[in-house]
Amino acid sequence: QAPRTGARPQALKRCLTNLVSNAVSFGERARIELYDGAALRILVHDDGPGIPAEALERVFEPFFRLEASRSRDTGGSGLGLSIARDVAQAHGGTVLLRNRPEGGLTAELRLPRGGGSR
Repeated sequence: QAPRTGARPQALKRCLTNLVSNAVSFGERARIELYDGAALRILVHDDGPGIPAEALERVFEPFFRLEASRSRDTGGSGLGLSIARDVAQAHGGTVLLRNRPEGGLTAELRLPRGGGSR
């Protein structure tokens, strides 16, 4: 039997859905890696254009959208990454973004072992 935690499965599902949806929207496909160690790490890689370095933190602000994603056809409301980080933080974790040297972006969801939402 799995240990009981304060995790909110639907919220975590929304967090992961937002990260994967962004990868598919901006990079056409997503590659996911899972690391189970001292912390649970889920990496979502895409092959899109990445994010300008100066905007890597700003994209977590509610309603912030990069110029390239302003079209309703290609961009959302600007809430997906904000929601993803809020959910991660509510579970004692975080979401980090980094541009990949070969191109594209990696979104990393880190959650402590044992879950426990705050």
